[in-house]
Amino acid sequence: MARAVIVDAIRTPMGKGKPGGALADVHPVDLLAQVLSGLVERSGIDPGIVDDILIGCVGQNLEQSATPGRQAALAAGFPVHVPSTTIERKCGSGQQAIDFAVQGIEAGAYDIVIAGGVESMSRVRMGSARGDADPFGPGVTERFGPMVSQGVAAELVADKWKIARESLDSYAARSHARAAAARERGGFAREILPITTPNGVVDTDESIRLGTTADKLAGLPAVFGTDANRERFADVDWKVTAGNSSQITDGAAALLIMSEEKAAQLSLTPRARVVASAVVGDDPLLMLTAPIPATHKVLARAGLSPHQIAAFEVNEAFASVPLAWQHELGIDDERLNPVGGAIALGHPLGASGARIMTSLIHHLEATGGRHGLQTMCEAGGMANATIVESLV
Repeated sequence: MARAVIVDAIRTPMGKGKPGGALADVHPVDLLAQVLSGLVERSGIDPGIVDDILIGCVGQNLEQSATPGRQAALAAGFPVHVPSTTIERKCGSGQQAIDFAVQGIEAGAYDIVIAGGVESMSRVRMGSARGDADPFGPGVTERFGPMVSQGVAAELVADKWKIARESLDSYAARSHARAAAARERGGFAREILPITTPNGVVDTDESIRLGTTADKLAGLPAVFGTDANRERFADVDWKVTAGNSSQITDGAAALLIMSEEKAAQLSLTPRARVVASAVVGDDPLLMLTAPIPATHKVLARAGLSPHQIAAFEVNEAFASVPLAWQHELGIDDERLNPVGGAIALGHPLGASGARIMTSLIHHLEATGGRHGLQTMCEAGGMANATIVESLV
């Protein structure tokens, strides 16, 4: 069986996902195209030898409707014979693209793959593909009752694990502080590809809010405690706010993955490899708890204990998600999202899995860590988990 290695990983800066955001004037195809161009230029490979491009994207409508990876490859000047496909596993789409790329190489179907994700949330509004339609159907509703939004699920998770509002806000403030500190010491410099926009070059994350404190966040209102939700969940103490939730963001990221043999042939030095991956489902009403069993499953597959993991990346869809996960896994604060997460760096849905993996690989290299674990909650009550080993 071939061994898959990660040769490089880059991402865009994170832009606010609204009109006027740093990347809002860039079409998502052109945003991803710049990443694809930057990735092959950094490695020096001929883009014509790429076997496939696997791209995570959640909002596959409007400007992201025509297989965005294919359009981005054409815009980037790749030969027309290089194909692409789009992967959608909700927030884990970019991570699933990486896992599929590794599995394809190990199976012998590919020699070289680019895996990544893109989401322009300023231009393709979250939920716009669904519109007013009911995606669940009567069978799901009969089995589980009416489904809820992810925000309500975050409230239910906070309630189940008895996570106080103060803890949510403190965690959120820490995310911004860690991301700001990482940026200050140049921790994101190598992973960020400067993006050319109609308004100039963007080379730093727009989403990090300096000076964020728990006290400031405490003044924000809970946003999901509508009358209908309060009537259905009468015992919930509503505490999820815009400040302790992930940010709506524009962004893209991509990784160059190939067989170890091909890397040697091309005189490229592998930076990391995927040790194990797993995907699981969990309670669709709580929705955001699957990272817990996914973590247990991937650790068992890898034959590793939590003590052997240098850094854990648990996507900060809402602060209650990593805090509930931490309660169950018993991981110390220092190893959990050490450079901040989606609360500070944003959550460009289909791109987040690739963004997090990119940041994790660079963090392991910077700190001398060997193993990192990444897991993401996903709508519908699912989660991916991946363990990566730094080879640098």
